[in-house]
Amino acid sequence: MRAVLQRVRSASVTVDGEVVGEIGVGFLVLLGIEVGDSDADLAYIVDKTAAVRVFADGEGRMNVDITQVGGGLLVVSQFTLAGDCRKGRRPSWDGAARPDEARAWYERALSAWRALGLPVEAGIFQADMQVALVNDGPVTLLLDSRKQF
Repeated sequence: MRAVLQRVRSASVTVDGEVVGEIGVGFLVLLGIEVGDSDADLAYIVDKTAAVRVFADGEGRMNVDITQVGGGLLVVSQFTLAGDCRKGRRPSWDGAARPDEARAWYERALSAWRALGLPVEAGIFQADMQVALVNDGPVTLLLDSRKQF
């Protein structure tokens, strides 16, 4: 499982001209589900997202987590994170989970973040989405549950 976390001042996702998810301060999370993902992969991504300390403390240092700033998550499914660009000019999508499996993991991730008490908004799985954000910093982090990067 892979995730791109972008610290934002605000973010929204629009489908067919309608805003379906919107947050203020927090993380825009692009979430990619891979073949063979497990409960351990889910736990790694969920826990790391909730605990990573990249929000400013009272002295302006990146020293507090999302819960300490009262931030939210806007989670968008992103199968292209499983793309392999090492060979040729066209990415291979063989590492991406099949849609039915990916949808189940995506829903489980949303539930897990909500169970931690985080405000969670979401895009629509497999929809053509337009994502808007005001990146704060910019601060962008890459998470890979298999720790390949």
